Amino acid sequence: MQKIFIAIILSIFVSQFSTIEEYKPVVVLELFTSQGCSSCPSADDLLSTINSKYPNNEVIALSYHVDYWNYIGWKDPFSKKVYTNKQRAYSSKFNSSSIYTPQVVVNGKEHFVGSKKATMSNKISDYLKINSQNNVHITALSTIDDKVAFGYKVDGQITNKKLRVALVIKERITEVKRGENRNRTLKNANIVVQETYINLDDYEGLAELSIPNIVNETDDLSLVVLVERDDLSITSGSQIDL
Repeated sequence: MQKIFIAIILSIFVSQFSTIEEYKPVVVLELFTSQGCSSCPSADDLLSTINSKYPNNEVIALSYHVDYWNYIGWKDPFSKKVYTNKQRAYSSKFNSSSIYTPQVVVNGKEHFVGSKKATMSNKISDYLKINSQNNVHITALSTIDDKVAFGYKVDGQITNKKLRVALVIKERITEVKRGENRNRTLKNANIVVQETYINLDDYEGLAELSIPNIVNETDDLSLVVLVERDDLSITSGSQIDL
């Protein structure tokens, strides 16, 4: 009788682990960059190329402009202290003693120099072979005045996870007048201009994100919703044009 009881318990245990759901791979690339950094334009160009090469919901490219290059003489209009702090959080996770640009973080799990084409290609290929732990759907999307309203639905386990929601300008051209890139015309792609986090207390819900003043009427925008673990690893993502 005892053997039968143990067999039943083992069966339940194995069953729980064998039913862990997996979803299609999603690669999220976060480029930490600055218009004041002379080595960043090549990484910006590479991110733009990657963005046009892969479907939106297969590879999601995001550009975060940090503020620690602003002292040289050119204040990057897209730079924010919060993005520098985000990069520092990754640095702490990776046990790095410093932060740098251009840096790319892949799915919140590892990093490399953002201008390295071969490394970028290899990492995308590697991560496209790994199924995601979650799936996220963006629903009921609308723009009202200076806000983006949307719904979301998450598939898969949500314990110790949250949503990261980003508003993205697809492309902007800037003539840089000072600093390391003075007299250069720079093209930046997939620029994060607003971001917020949502606690995942339920599998679906409604939320909104404000549109900052830096957004022009002519800008093409997209909304990105990521599922992120407490350890900063990204387990899913979705992107939709506005």
